[in-house]
Amino acid sequence: MSVGVAVVGFGYVGATVGAVLAAKRYQVTGIDSREDLVDEINRGEVGIHEPGLGDLVAQSVADGHLRATTDISAVADAEVVILTVGTPLGDAQPDTSQVKKAVSDVAEHLRPGQLVILKSTVPPFTTERLVKPILESSGLQAGKDFYLAFCPERLAEGKALAELQVLPVVVGGVDEESTRRAARFWQEALGLDTIEVADARTAELSKLADNWWIDMSIAMGNELAKLSDRLQIDVLEVIAAANSLPKGAHHVNILLPSVGVGGSCLTKDPWFVHHLAQQHGLDLSLPATGRRINEEMPDHTVKLIREELSESGYDLAAATVAVLGLAFKDNTGDTRETPAKRVIELLEKSGCDLRVFDPLVLPEDAAEITSIPQSKDVMEAMEGAHCVVFLTGHDDFRRLTREDITSSIAPGGTIIDGRMYFSRAQIEDFRGAGLRYRGIGR
Repeated sequence: MSVGVAVVGFGYVGATVGAVLAAKRYQVTGIDSREDLVDEINRGEVGIHEPGLGDLVAQSVADGHLRATTDISAVADAEVVILTVGTPLGDAQPDTSQVKKAVSDVAEHLRPGQLVILKSTVPPFTTERLVKPILESSGLQAGKDFYLAFCPERLAEGKALAELQVLPVVVGGVDEESTRRAARFWQEALGLDTIEVADARTAELSKLADNWWIDMSIAMGNELAKLSDRLQIDVLEVIAAANSLPKGAHHVNILLPSVGVGGSCLTKDPWFVHHLAQQHGLDLSLPATGRRINEEMPDHTVKLIREELSESGYDLAAATVAVLGLAFKDNTGDTRETPAKRVIELLEKSGCDLRVFDPLVLPEDAAEITSIPQSKDVMEAMEGAHCVVFLTGHDDFRRLTREDITSSIAPGGTIIDGRMYFSRAQIEDFRGAGLRYRGIGR
């Protein structure tokens, strides 16, 4: 395949998209301002824990279909330019400065016939009112000389490579021809179904709607968990039963409760919606309500730890507590906005003897969460602990046997389940061994 693709912003999303396109024999150039990242990619390495991504990058670099550079002028050699730079939350509103900078740089090297696709999560009208005018400052006209569309990123960490090759792509261009060209690119490149919407702003809002819904459904699960806890009902059974009801084209789909929500999307996109509504004279309740419910869950988790230790005769300040899992999501090393940080902060303030361990989190990322050195392994972390707190459900933790846990934890110790969702049989095994168990809503 002779088509060249430039991916501007070669972080998690950019590297995933670029590696998959390179594997499909496109000539992919990853462009990023970080020299260490560029050097890493060109060595065939990637510092992102995503199943299969390392092998794909290594193979694509080795066969000459993937390279990286800090030189933005490389966009001129591509037929398709994909923008995947970050859009963090700043001062209660979206910070699109990285998008503006990247687009301004691309505009200096834009040439006729190119297709530009924005995948960064942005508020509606960003593609039309920010990106398009900057690109047209080149003297070229969108829809005539070049083509511009928004195609939201919809990947879930841990499953990104697989999802990128099966999930439909939402496509909204600044004009009909841009929409058609962007849709055709994804169809030809990955064989994907495309959902062509009226315009770029519709596609932009669809992305925010996805994450708003996810955050709200988790918030409902968390509220339901608190109620179930008071009623001494297992919330997982409630959710499984409730979700069996067909409704509309699908089923009721309450998501599972947990220690909290993290990552760069769910923690900011509802606030994007909230701010967007305020700009247009609306005071929406749901985005902020869902965020506040989920942001409170780390505090609720520490409350459960304190209660369970008290029931077993320990004061939290005098207890040894092992926190297992620093990442915000199972089977990743990603600590962005992780709820574990707030849990650990509260535990450190309590004065307890605190241990932490996560097999997937890099030391430099762990240091951003706590100054406490990680234990060398999970068994060392649990040894003699009065309370073991599972904050992520890594497979490494799921491979622990009952004997691993019961032989390490202090007699009569407590297990706090923030995201492992142990089965009823496993819980009975723990209790049969003299341990206490408490889950979120369980």
